[in-house]
Amino acid sequence: MTIMVMERLAILASKAYLNQDANTLVRQTLERRQGILSDKGALCIQTGKFTGRSPKDRFIVRDECTENTIDWGEINIPISAEIFDSLLNKMSAFMLDREVWMRHCYAGANPTYRLNVTVINTTPWANLFCHHLFLRPSVSELENYQQEWIILQIPEFLADPAIDGTRQENFTIINFSRKMILIGGSAYTGEMKKGIFSVLNFLLPYEYGVLPMHCSANEGEQGDVALFFGLSGTGKTTLSADASRKLIGDDEHGWADDTVFNFEGGCYAKCIDLSKEKEPQIFSAIKHTTLLENVSFFTGTNIVDYSDTDITENTRAAYPIDHIKNAKDRSVGKIPKNIFFLTCDAFGVLPPISKLTTAQAMYHFLSGYTAKVAGTEVGVREPQSIFSACFGQVFLPLHPTVYAELLGKKLDAHPEVSVWLVNTGWTGGPYGTGNRIRLQYTRAMVQAAIQGELTNQTFKSHPNFGIGIPQECPGVPAELLDPRNTWKNKHAYDKQAEMLSTLFIQNFHQYKAEASEEIRNASPKLIQMEV
Repeated sequence: MTIMVMERLAILASKAYLNQDANTLVRQTLERRQGILSDKGALCIQTGKFTGRSPKDRFIVRDECTENTIDWGEINIPISAEIFDSLLNKMSAFMLDREVWMRHCYAGANPTYRLNVTVINTTPWANLFCHHLFLRPSVSELENYQQEWIILQIPEFLADPAIDGTRQENFTIINFSRKMILIGGSAYTGEMKKGIFSVLNFLLPYEYGVLPMHCSANEGEQGDVALFFGLSGTGKTTLSADASRKLIGDDEHGWADDTVFNFEGGCYAKCIDLSKEKEPQIFSAIKHTTLLENVSFFTGTNIVDYSDTDITENTRAAYPIDHIKNAKDRSVGKIPKNIFFLTCDAFGVLPPISKLTTAQAMYHFLSGYTAKVAGTEVGVREPQSIFSACFGQVFLPLHPTVYAELLGKKLDAHPEVSVWLVNTGWTGGPYGTGNRIRLQYTRAMVQAAIQGELTNQTFKSHPNFGIGIPQECPGVPAELLDPRNTWKNKHAYDKQAEMLSTLFIQNFHQYKAEASEEIRNASPKLIQMEV
């Protein structure tokens, strides 16, 4: 069925370009006046009305394939197969006499778990994004390419909600039975990337026992792999970018029996306030054929002003992974030796680094905690907690406990793996009173963990969270390691710890019925309430 759809679209279109190289796609974009070049040679485009994903307009077809497997709700919104078919027919007709760009690519650097993806776009720059972000088959692989999934992206096609059953004119619909993703009304390229990530989050756990992960990964000279999980603002990009370690990938990975592998062939980096001093690797990666989305220029020049947020704060750079100098040639590594859960705790409660048991790792993975601070969003006047299951809840088609339990199985099978909770936020008090933990100390703690210098340390259990606090760490003042010691008012710290524990417990309530006893027992304790 999907091959027939491909042929039908190719016949309807006035011209179909297949597997164009990056230089050609840049040239075609410029010829159609859809973009301009920056002083560094990057292709700068604007995605129009949508400068980010629209989660409330992402649907999954509810049918026999998904009825009893998808975790239906506000994140995974059901839609009927009839609506999907109707929209597919309308989008096919819409292609009449239009140019299309088609690309054969794949997701998954481990061939065993590879997912072939054919993308159809109506702009050359969207196809350039797919060239960069998905993995690129070799010439011989293209000769034997077997199509599996199709992404059909037509930003110009607008749905009629009253007729088409969508919420708005824009939509993303995943159909697991038809192996297709329809994207209409939005030119934001991230919808394609995250659409396939959602597909892999559905297929890999059940079919292969592979844990899909929203994380970055790098590798040391001895082949030791480190994973970094963290929501926006926690320092994931900063801490995983290490000139002394090779980059496996910056966003999406799978953990199979004996490997960690990148899902992607490139990076989709945020550009807000980008500078050579703060993010030298990303800054250097923005060059010829890099796709820059929704950036502005200094007046009268083609020099990008990365501080300008007039269009959006979600400015992005898409580039192939080989634009990063220390990226691995093949984005596959061994099973992780160290896993870091990064959180920016604005309440000043969590230790700057702590070691987790397997049960605690599952619990904190399921929690996916960080905090917003005042000034980051309109109306935020004091720290606010954020919980996103598995550090990427909006991409999880299955119930979050499925992924947490799978993580536990991986850790039980490999007891040599260490899991660390790293707080890049505040100490000595909450935001507004305490101080942000210095980046140099955070780097020192991460390096100490990677180099095994914390392995034989003595650990003290946190009263509320039970996590292990090391008593010493090279390059870090000993008094910083226990957050309670950094507060002048110890009673105030204890009260704040109770408050944060309560927030964790309240958030976990939604998973409690599905979670194992092991995970439930790793929940924080309310010490004062028990007295």
